Formats: sequence, C-alpha cells, structure tokens
Amino acid sequence: MRREEALHEAPSVRRMTRMRLIRLMIILSISLWGIRCHAQENICFSPRIKTLQVKVDGVWGTPSVMLLGGGHQVEVSFDDLQANHQRYSYTITHCNADWTPSDLLTSEYMTGFSDQRIEDYEPAMGTEMGYCHYWLTLPNENTRLLVSGNYRVNIFEDEEEEPVAQACFSVVEPRVGVEIEVTANTDIDTYEHHQQVNFAVNYRGYQMSNPVNELKYVVKQNRRWDNHVEDLHPTLMQVNRLVFNHNRSLIFPAGNEYRRFEILSEYVPTMRVDRMEYDDTYYHALLYADEQRTMYVYDEDQNGRYYVRNGENVTNDTESDYFFTHFTLQMPQVAGGDVYLFGDLTNNRMEEAYRMEYNLIDHQYELVTPLKQGSYNYLYMYKPDGEETGQTRPCEGDFHQTENEYEVFVYHRPFGERYDKLIGFQKINTRE
Repeated sequence: MRREEALHEAPSVRRMTRMRLIRLMIILSISLWGIRCHAQENICFSPRIKTLQVKVDGVWGTPSVMLLGGGHQVEVSFDDLQANHQRYSYTITHCNADWTPSDLLTSEYMTGFSDQRIEDYEPAMGTEMGYCHYWLTLPNENTRLLVSGNYRVNIFEDEEEEPVAQACFSVVEPRVGVEIEVTANTDIDTYEHHQQVNFAVNYRGYQMSNPVNELKYVVKQNRRWDNHVEDLHPTLMQVNRLVFNHNRSLIFPAGNEYRRFEILSEYVPTMRVDRMEYDDTYYHALLYADEQRTMYVYDEDQNGRYYVRNGENVTNDTESDYFFTHFTLQMPQVAGGDVYLFGDLTNNRMEEAYRMEYNLIDHQYELVTPLKQGSYNYLYMYKPDGEETGQTRPCEGDFHQTENEYEVFVYHRPFGERYDKLIGFQKINTRE
C-alpha cells in the first residue's frame, strides 16, 4: 500500500502548504534566537537544534546530577535538522549556585582544553525529515572534571560566536545529608491546592565556620526553573542540623498530572493520537482535542519527561522521524496572559515558539510544533503578562493529590573560596 493511501488526507493538513511550514520555522528562528536569559536551563537557541537531552550514564528519567570522581558520565545529545554534517564544538563553564560563571580558572575545574570538537555524530536513516544526531560525553579521554558544582556546556557551530544550544548538569560531592518531606497540609490551605516542602540538612562530620551564612539552597519542582526557590534561611537550628519547616516560600501550587501521548508510527495512530496525515513533505500527528481541567485526573505520568522511540524501537536516535504535532485545548480564552505548551518537550520554558494561538471561531488554543517520535508528557501553562512564573490552575487546575518530584540542592562556599561547591542533593517523589 502506498504511503499516501495509508494515511488520511484531511483538508486541515492539506492547507498547511510548504510556505506555512517555512513560515513556522522562521517564527521559531526569531523567537529562539532572541532569548539569552536563564543560564541555568537547557536551551536550543537555533531553530535547527531539536531534542536536546542530558542523561547521566545514559539512564533515562534520572536527575542531571552525577557524583564527583564516581566513574559516571553525562551525555549531551541533540539533533540538527540540517541533515548535512556540520562541525560543532563545545565549551565547558563552571558555575556558582545561581549559574553565574565562577571565578575559577579553567585549569582549576577541568583538565584538557576548554574548547573541544564534537566528534560523535550519525545521520538519520529512512526519515522524511532529514537530520543529523550529535552527542558528547563528559568526562572523556580529553576532559576530567575536578570540582563539584554546576556546569554549563555551550555548543557552537564552527567559527560562530553565538551558541546554538546550551546544556546544564551538576556534579555533587556528598558531604551533608538532606532529608525531605512533602505535605498537602500547608500553611495556606489544607489538602486543597498546594504542596509544602520541608527539609533538613545534617552536616555532622563536615566542618563549617558559619553554616547559616555559608550554605545556599535551591529547590525545584519537576525540574522547572520558572518557579524554583532560593535565598532560603533555616527556621530552626539544631546541633549539626538546619531545619526548613513552615516556610511559605516552599509552598508550591500542586498542579495536575501531566497529560500523555505517543507518536510511534507513521501510519497507525497511537496513544491520544486522533489521526496521522502526510502532506507530500512531512508527517503530521493530530492529537485528540484536550479540555480544560476542573478536577483531579489520576494517571501514571512521568512528571513532564519524554522518551524518544519509534514503533520498532530500533536505533531510536537516528531512525525516529519528526512529526508536525497538532495540539488543541478547548476552553474559553483567558485574558491578561498567554497559554503555552509546557514540559521537557519545551525544555520547561515558556517562549514564543510554544505559545498557543487562540482560535476565536472554534474557541480553542492551538499549536503545531515538530516533535521526534516517542512518548511524551506535557501540560498547558498560563503565564500572566509581565510575569515569569507560569500558573497551572487556569488550564490544568491545582490539586493536592498530584504526584510531583521535588529536588533540593545544597551548596557551600567557605570564607575565602571562589566558587560554590555542591555538597548535598536529594530528590523526592510525593508518592514515595
């Protein structure tokens, strides 16, 4: 059976001509190249760069944190939608707790050269959308990381001064214990719309002159940076222990479980896919329309992650195609802000490329974006005008039952030191 006959030929996709696709890529280019803030995030600055991932030891779904000197490796990978091989290089920058560059010299935090080429790449095979897959690993035979803390990898196309992408990870030297609990009995409501994080730092056996002033903390929910918390101070000081309880800064809107879908086959609609179509150039996956949530929806989600794979689950990195994926959210238009597609598929960023347009005729938000074949989690996030923090309540609701992940990072800068060590890290799942 010919491919065109195997796929539906809906007018909605036929009207998306090649010029509309080109226009979409231009919009992506303008929006992404105009962003240079929030240096602690994974970002694709160029519209050609897609599916930027950071994995420790190649294990999916784990935090981007590895043990100093523990024999672990972090892998940074991405696709370039320009199918021909390009020469890429990368730099490694050591950063403080706030992701500003530390004052260390390159030779103080790593061995080898600070600017290195990406040698590992492989072109896509058998896909409609051509691309080339690149990856690098750290440490490697040329580079060893010498100190704990945060690291930012900037990726450059040959002879260009502006990076096309950046990837972030952390290296920990565990010197303190971190205990976390999450409760829905918060200081502002009881088993309603929020979750409160309480944690304690046990520094027995680790020498510090002034723990209250020397330690810094970062708390994140589901790897999000738009609502992360820092500048924390202990509410209770015990012997060799600092306690952070009943801190209103650590109360998070609970959100709802992430929505899910799978795009595994060019011909057969899979989870939450209404139909597949082909426009003589690319594949399109039209998802079932989503609705505004007004109640908690239980699901076994992966807290916003995605996993690249195809229906045959063979050579996923280079034999998985890109589909233009159509999202619709049926709900009244929300004034005073915008709605964004959100999750790891957007690098947990609310930027123009993922802002949804409101269709006044059909009364729904709409977005089309190219995604690599795989299994995806996502949310719809509302961002009020002039604010940086997204809100789940208008589109998804906030419900205390929601399963979320929280991470606590503990940094230490002794008096006279020139960088922040990462001496403690802990993650908790609210269902654990």
